Amino acid sequence: MSPRRNRPPKRGGEKFPETGGGDGDRYGGFQRTETWQGEEWAVRNVAGASAAGKRYRCPGCDQEIPSGVPHVVAWPEYGGVDDRRHWHRACWNAKDRRTTRVQRSRNAPRH
Repeated sequence: MSPRRNRPPKRGGEKFPETGGGDGDRYGGFQRTETWQGEEWAVRNVAGASAAGKRYRCPGCDQEIPSGVPHVVAWPEYGGVDDRRHWHRACWNAKDRRTTRVQRSRNAPRH
């Protein structure tokens, strides 16, 4: 007797249809458009398994995003590959509540 199969069989068609084969498809997930600072941004969630191999620096908190950590990739709608930025999910969600961070030396006066 053959072993029992616990997975339900596929029911016609692909689970995730092809969206055009662009460079953004390699990240997986679904792309959406958000408005931020008067500009349209393309936003895509990146699963942890898709983020293996590279480390990124989050522009929201200036901390490193280690390899294999789920995060968000955002870029201006009409920007190029060089405009893509990798954010922690929490940093992307809090981007409107953050202030600009001024880098000061340890002994600099606070004006």
